[in-house]
Amino acid sequence: MTIEPASLVDVERGHIKRSIFVDRGIYEQELEKIFARCWCYLAHESQIPNPGDFVSAYIGEDPVLVVRDSRGKINAFLNTCRHRGMRVCRADQGNAAAFTCTYHGWTYGNDGRLVGVPGYKEYYYEELDMEQWGLVPVVQVDSYKGLIFGTFDPQAPSLQEYLGDMTWYLEMFFDSGPEGLEILGGVHKWIIPCNWKFAADNFCGDNYHFPTTHVSAFKTGISSGSNRGGAPRRAFQISPGNGHGIIARLNTDIDERWSQERWPQVYSYLTGIAGEKEQRLGPRYKVIDPFVGTIFPNFSLIGSPSIRVWHPRGPDKIEVWSWCFVNKAAPKEVKDSMRLNVVRTFSPGGALEQDDGENWGECTASNMGTMARELPFNYQLGLGREQLNEDFPGRSMDGPTEMSQRGFYRRWSQLMAADSWREAESFS
Repeated sequence: MTIEPASLVDVERGHIKRSIFVDRGIYEQELEKIFARCWCYLAHESQIPNPGDFVSAYIGEDPVLVVRDSRGKINAFLNTCRHRGMRVCRADQGNAAAFTCTYHGWTYGNDGRLVGVPGYKEYYYEELDMEQWGLVPVVQVDSYKGLIFGTFDPQAPSLQEYLGDMTWYLEMFFDSGPEGLEILGGVHKWIIPCNWKFAADNFCGDNYHFPTTHVSAFKTGISSGSNRGGAPRRAFQISPGNGHGIIARLNTDIDERWSQERWPQVYSYLTGIAGEKEQRLGPRYKVIDPFVGTIFPNFSLIGSPSIRVWHPRGPDKIEVWSWCFVNKAAPKEVKDSMRLNVVRTFSPGGALEQDDGENWGECTASNMGTMARELPFNYQLGLGREQLNEDFPGRSMDGPTEMSQRGFYRRWSQLMAADSWREAESFS
């Protein structure tokens, strides 16, 4: 099936064809042209602090094993045995010097080398070239502010280039203390019957849905993201380029989610470290407060505080993996409060998360039909009114707009049309 991205995504007019959210052929090309090429989030360094520590991850639908080897180097490998493709490691996380496939017993060191083969002498006559049959590495692995990313494409730009101006905002999320951040506890995993782009798009820049989708949470006080009447708060949408997107608001010193009345321990802690945070971040700390965003293609963050990956599982299904992140130096009661807020708002049982998931699932299901999939979505909110702001990098708009989503689909279209990174960059 030949796909012409230009006929599916018309960013200049704000038209996005619905078929890109439901078509199996388009989805299969996404796995090849987007997920196998892009820098995808794998893990946080705090999850693998010691030699031998590992976590499981995915790039698209490819299972990946992220491991700090015995010498302390962080590597990532395709998590399939080279003999018959069995998953080598089936645990979510742990510590191991080696990984043994449970099918035929091939064993790999935590540096990916094939180190043991049953019957190597008797059945292979010592002729198997073990140097050539180690685990397949993720070609490029790098980290930024403790966030580990990987790509299978050797021609992909460096992680720093890929993130671009998004780093300015990531520092505000992940560089707030001298000891850095840590992932708190384990991982929440759940299934939503929707296309992965609905979720990434929403976190990329949808500040339009707040007062409608989340009105119940706002009115009942479950969330303080708006006033009790459900009126939208003033928020900037920022498009830093490369398909990434951020929603932010003018800085009010202490995030309104952590009011003194509701979260006294968190409020006291954040007040206490405000001066140090301002010293680390400089003048921008007083200018803007980013609170939700997406790194293209499928890694999102929100100041609840939570990070998540929208793992694709077909054109109509995602598996969400979500973690709570906290300042490593924060007191236990502060960490517990932040974890509780994540559970209440953005988790499988979270009030806001369930609102969003219901929308995305219905959007996916309602566009499966023959007639519906041929129609375009309207992404014209704020079209042609983007501007540069000298106070922070990227194009920005004040108030609800779909600027960042248009940037997201522009990048999607470029990568889907290109046969290489060099060709994709020529479209920028």
